[in-house]
Amino acid sequence: MGKGKLAKFADMAANPLVVECPFWKLKADEGFALKGRWNADFFKNDNPIVLELGCGRGEYTVGLARQYADMNFIGVDIKGSRMWHGAQEALNEGLKNVGFLRTNIEFIHEMFASDEVSEIWLTFSDPQMKKPTKRLTSTYFMERYRKFLVDGGLIHLKTDSNFMATYTRLMAEHNGLPIEQWTDDLYHSDLSVLNSHLLTIRTYYEQMWLDRGLTIKYIRFRLPHEGTLSEPDVEIPIDEYRSYDHEVLTTVKTRK
Repeated sequence: MGKGKLAKFADMAANPLVVECPFWKLKADEGFALKGRWNADFFKNDNPIVLELGCGRGEYTVGLARQYADMNFIGVDIKGSRMWHGAQEALNEGLKNVGFLRTNIEFIHEMFASDEVSEIWLTFSDPQMKKPTKRLTSTYFMERYRKFLVDGGLIHLKTDSNFMATYTRLMAEHNGLPIEQWTDDLYHSDLSVLNSHLLTIRTYYEQMWLDRGLTIKYIRFRLPHEGTLSEPDVEIPIDEYRSYDHEVLTTVKTRK
């Protein structure tokens, strides 16, 4: 039988790879102590920092860290009981280029300083079909990412959701954000040859969707600092297989 939540929270509190900073602990007068200091004080090196936002169990954070020893990886999520799996795995393996930050992603711009992060990974994020500003690829979040991502930094989205993939592609195209790679069926595309990590690392949720026969979508684009961002005014078919308001489903088939 697996550990209970209380035991996992105790493990997290004692794990040197974990930093916990829920939004209610942020002090406006002092700020977050590691902001601008992640390389110097946490990783103790000058390697590029990559975030996995909404990391869940941390499979991608740990998997990427294994493949790229010359980069630092931080998994970010508010649900510590899920994050525990990746944090324990990284600790047990003695990985030195991994960290986990337990916080609300809405406040992610308070945790990192200007140009402190090189890349962002979004793996199987909730598409938030009814709430555009909650989508992690919305312009609301893009503006937050700009505050700490290097100019033209990379953003990767890997998702089962056709809604999320379509929305993200349209958002990038609408705002002139350079799209470098895009596929609506990753495991039957040339990208699998170019990017081994896209195939060798699978999250719990990815395997669940693959087992249901869904295709995996992937998009990689760059986020320049300059330019005004706005939302695309386009109707997108919703994902009917996901949890959604069933009464709405009977009449609404698209969302912006």
